[in-house]
Amino acid sequence: MKKNRIYMLALALVGLSCNVSAHENTIVEINDGLMQGVHNGSVISYKGIPYAQPPVGDLRWRAPQPVTAWDGVLQAKDYGSDCMQVPFPGDAAPLTGTLSENCLFLNVWQPAEPNRTLRPVMVWIHGGGFVNGGSSAANYDGTSFAQNGIVMVSINYRLGRFGFFAHPALTAANQDPALGNYGLMDQIAALKWVQDNIAHFGGDPNQVTVVGESAGGLSIHGLLTSPLAENLFGRAIIQSGAGRRNFSDRYLSHENKFGQTSAETAGLLFAQKFHIEGQGQGALDALRSLPTEDVVGDLSMMNMDSETYTGPMIDGTLITDHPQNIYNAGRGLSVPLLLGATTSEIPVSSPFTEWPETIDQALSIFGPVRAKIAKYAYGVTPDTPVTKLVLDIIRDTGMVEPARFVMKAAELQGQSVYGYRFGYIADVLKPTSEGADHASDIVYAFNTLHAQYHDAVTDADQAMAEMMHQYWVNFIRNGNPNGPDVPHWSHYRSWADNLMMFSNEGADQSGMVFDPWKVRLMLIESIQPSL
Repeated sequence: MKKNRIYMLALALVGLSCNVSAHENTIVEINDGLMQGVHNGSVISYKGIPYAQPPVGDLRWRAPQPVTAWDGVLQAKDYGSDCMQVPFPGDAAPLTGTLSENCLFLNVWQPAEPNRTLRPVMVWIHGGGFVNGGSSAANYDGTSFAQNGIVMVSINYRLGRFGFFAHPALTAANQDPALGNYGLMDQIAALKWVQDNIAHFGGDPNQVTVVGESAGGLSIHGLLTSPLAENLFGRAIIQSGAGRRNFSDRYLSHENKFGQTSAETAGLLFAQKFHIEGQGQGALDALRSLPTEDVVGDLSMMNMDSETYTGPMIDGTLITDHPQNIYNAGRGLSVPLLLGATTSEIPVSSPFTEWPETIDQALSIFGPVRAKIAKYAYGVTPDTPVTKLVLDIIRDTGMVEPARFVMKAAELQGQSVYGYRFGYIADVLKPTSEGADHASDIVYAFNTLHAQYHDAVTDADQAMAEMMHQYWVNFIRNGNPNGPDVPHWSHYRSWADNLMMFSNEGADQSGMVFDPWKVRLMLIESIQPSL
C-alpha cells in the first residue's frame, strides 16, 4: 500500500510541467490514502473527502465507522453528496450537489502558498434545524478564509431521522457506547479526522475553531458540554445558536418533567407507520431495510413532525443535560467564544401557551408590574401590531436572550467572550425588510455575498462583509477578533452588556454599543423556564 502511494505520487509529480511551482501540486497524502484537489489562484480545495464509512445498511443508526483506506488517487474535486432531506423553497443556502444516505464527506480549503508553520483551522457546521442543509451551498465556500491564511473545513452530518433516532430495538442491540444522536456523533468523528489529518493540509490541530450557525450553533453547545468532544477544538464562534436548551426537551428512554414522551416512543410510533412491531432484532432489521425515502418522509424546516421525530435528545452519554444547566453549574465554557444573534431572528421556543390576540395579553406573561416596563422596552404604541410584538418576544426568548445568557455564563467562568448583534440589511432588501433575518449574517462572515445577492451587491454591502469576515479571521487566528484594520471589539462585560453592533447604517457606523435591548432581555430572562 505504501509503495503504491509513493508510485502514484511520483506519477503525479512527473505529470506536472517544469514551469509549475512546487506549491501548485494538488496531490496530498492523508492517513487513508492519496487525493488530488483543485488549484484555483491562491487556494487549493479538496472536496468530497470521506471521513467515515457510508452509514447505510447495517451501519444505519450506528456511530460513524472509520474509513477503509483506498488505493490510487482519490479525485477530491467535487462535493460529495449532501445528507438526505426534503429541500424547501426559499432556502437561503440552497445545495448544489446530490442527496444521499451516503453523505459523510468533508471539504478542505487551504492556502496554496507553503508556510513555515502550521496555520489555524476553522471547522464549519451548517445549520438547517437538523433536518436541512449541507456543505455544498455556495454561501459556505471557504476560499476567502483560505486567502486570509486559514485552513477551512466544512462537514456534512446526518439529518432528520437518519441523524437523530431512537427505538427500543436499537437500545437492546447495544452496538455503540452512545445512542440516538448520530448526527452529533458524525460531527465528533469529523473533528477527530481533523485532529488526525489536517496537518497534511498545513493546518494546526492545536488551533481549531468550530464555527456554526443555527443548528450548527446549537451543535457547538452540544460539543462544548459533551464529554465525548473534549480536546477536539480550542475556540468557538456561535451564530444564532441559542444556548439554554437542546433542540428538543426529549430524553432517550423516558419522558421529561413536562410529560413529553421519550425519543424511543417517537421511534416506536414511526415504526408503526410501516407496520413494524416489536422491540427485538427483527424490528431493527426491518427498520434498517426501509427505503431511504420512507425514513426521510416529509421532514423539513417547514414541516417538523414532533410525534415521530425529536431531533437531538438527552441520551445520557453524548448529551447529558441542557446547556443551561451545565453552564449554570459553572462547567462547559472552557474555550474563548464569539457569539451573537441577528435583529430579526427565527421565532422559536415560544413562552406562550396560546397565541395572544391583544397587546395586553402578549405583555401579561411578564406580570402586571413588568408588563408596563415591557410595553416601554418593546416600544409599543397604539399602532403596534400584536403579531409584531409577539414575534419579537418569541425571537428574544429563543435566540437573542439565550445568547446573552451564554455571554454572562462565560464571563462568570472566567472565559474570554465577545458578543455581537447583526443588524445590517443588504441594500437590495432594505425597502422590504425591517431587520436582519436569521442566517443573513453568514454570507458576510464568509465574504460570499455574491453567492446570495449576485449582481445586487453594493459597495456598502461589500464593506460590511470585509469587516465582519476580518473579525472572524482574526478570532480564528488568535482567539481575539481585534486587528489593525477593524474597529476595536471589547470583551463582553455583564455590567455593561456591551456588544459589537453590525449596524444597518453600514460598516463605518458599526462599533461597540451598550445593548439597546438590555431592558427587554432582562424581562425575557425573568420568564425563562427552569429546565
